[in-house]
Amino acid sequence: MATDASTAAGAQAEPRAPLVRLELQEMGFEPGAPILGPLTLEVRAGETLAITGPSGVGKSTLLRIIAGLESRYRGRLTTPPRLAMVFQEPTLLPWRSALDNVRLSTGLGVEAARRALAEVGLSAQEKQYPTQMSLGQQRRLSLARAFGSDPDVLLMDEPFVSLDPDLAEDMMVLFARLRAARGLATILVTHVEREAEMLASRIVALTGSPATLGAERQNKGAYFQLSASGVTSSRS
Repeated sequence: MATDASTAAGAQAEPRAPLVRLELQEMGFEPGAPILGPLTLEVRAGETLAITGPSGVGKSTLLRIIAGLESRYRGRLTTPPRLAMVFQEPTLLPWRSALDNVRLSTGLGVEAARRALAEVGLSAQEKQYPTQMSLGQQRRLSLARAFGSDPDVLLMDEPFVSLDPDLAEDMMVLFARLRAARGLATILVTHVEREAEMLASRIVALTGSPATLGAERQNKGAYFQLSASGVTSSRS
């Protein structure tokens, strides 16, 4: 039987179903005082979506809804089974070593956990406790835990806040390399436009009161699209 080439080509051209889809009607902490208004958000495999906007507009709340940490909303949410989140402040176990922080949060064995630490440059700190580490090292450890859990989608809430510019730059390059090596979908929340422009394939702003998503734009200048950064990815 002859193959219908046009049908096959059309099937291949169909867009991939989104890994994350949120159809939000309203979200507020008090009745009659919504923080977030109607919006629809989708993220597909391999994408990095940056959600920008001023501090206090509701970006972190939106991310917590997607993470399943906030239930006080009306709408529909679809996510894959494996999500990982990097918070504004490192949520580490202060009474456990860096190695145990990775093992306990991911279920990895000792050698796999060591490889996760090596990926973020913390091999020499595996026996240190979070309180013995600098803020930059703590944020590296948070990335090791998140990527070590092998998530379908990574959620990042202002992950480079409070870092000096040079350290933030180093952390962004590190994140871009880890993400490019895996090609996983990412949602990045930031109020720093430069972070969005360096890391995201799509950028959308959360604005207004109650806040809604504005028109998104494609970004062609992200790290994973620039060979000079040393970051390569087959994703676009």
